[in-house]
Amino acid sequence: MSDATTQLRPAPRIGRSEAPALRIEVAATSAQLERLRLPWEALLRQSPSDTIFLTWEWVSSWWKHLHADHQLHVISVWDGEELVAIAPLIRRRPILGRLFPFRSLGFMGAGGVGSEYLDVIVTRAREEEAVAALVGRLREERLVLELNYVRPTASIPRLVSSLRGRGWRFVAEQTAISPFIDLSGHTWESYLGSLGSEHRYQFRRKLRNLERRFQVELVRVHDDRDRGAALKVLVDLHQLRWAGRGGSNALHAPPLLAFHEEFSRHALERGWLRLYLLRLDGLPAAALYGFRYRDTFLFYQSGFDPTYSSHSVGMVLMGLAIREALQEGASEFDLLRGEEAYKAHWARGSRRMLRWEIYPPGWRGSLCRELRRLRRSRRQAPVGGQATGNARDWRRGLEAGRVPGAT
Repeated sequence: MSDATTQLRPAPRIGRSEAPALRIEVAATSAQLERLRLPWEALLRQSPSDTIFLTWEWVSSWWKHLHADHQLHVISVWDGEELVAIAPLIRRRPILGRLFPFRSLGFMGAGGVGSEYLDVIVTRAREEEAVAALVGRLREERLVLELNYVRPTASIPRLVSSLRGRGWRFVAEQTAISPFIDLSGHTWESYLGSLGSEHRYQFRRKLRNLERRFQVELVRVHDDRDRGAALKVLVDLHQLRWAGRGGSNALHAPPLLAFHEEFSRHALERGWLRLYLLRLDGLPAAALYGFRYRDTFLFYQSGFDPTYSSHSVGMVLMGLAIREALQEGASEFDLLRGEEAYKAHWARGSRRMLRWEIYPPGWRGSLCRELRRLRRSRRQAPVGGQATGNARDWRRGLEAGRVPGAT
């Protein structure tokens, strides 16, 4: 799409720009986001970025409960009535306390809710021209992009490569590790056999001891009558677990709890919800909250009653959830980001998550980049317009004209 043909239209109306094949629209209101639901779902199924954290249900629930003072800015690319790309973005206000005096664009769902694998959503069949259309729009807006929790194999590196060729600068750095278990080809026994001998022994011993001492029930939520009560049990057990460790910020604030109330309802309706209670003599001792999306089981959060900590009920429930995932045919168990020691006992694989800061040409982009460099230096973190850590590979690839991680 030619850059000269892209024209902005002010929010809250949907802006349009015409080109020979594609047009751009920008959803700036909740009603406009609602109208995208069905085409969004169809597009996501055709995208290599298909993940639960990019579903309409996840991002719309986030927008409803957790958007704070951000502005909706979802860029969509259309060919007639066919949706071929979405950039699920928000427009952030200036944050003077963070040395950032200008508006910027970021992903919907980023922040404390725990979204991962964020990306633009592009149909496989038309990725090149759809990304080009998004690039044309972003060049007109000339706002800094802050894109977090991006996989190396996402479409973002391709978008960055195109922008870089037009004078934009960027910083890429690794921000998180997401452990996962490859379950393909495994039975429960063969998977247990792949674990360290001490962890395997402890799991079997703890489960055996529980079964000797208590009536053990693993209960999965199947209907909405039980969902709300089980979610409350999860929250209560999670807070109990962390009460003696200074508390938790994962399931605490009312807006966050409202988000999970709404999204868990959507997830149950779609068949994604995996909410388990481990009951001992009829009493809830531990809870695990996750999702089954496509072929992947995603472990999101858990909690347990410290009264049963000597029985390692959290470890037992995790093992039973992995067994359930295998029995229902999942090919992967994703423990999501975080390098907690317990995850390493279960998972051998891991994925890197990247953060991209992308700066437009001109004085404003240069100033923003320098202010961010100063902020990083205050944290004694890697600085400059350079990729950091393992992300240097992406920098070098882009400079050589390649899209790192692309196949």
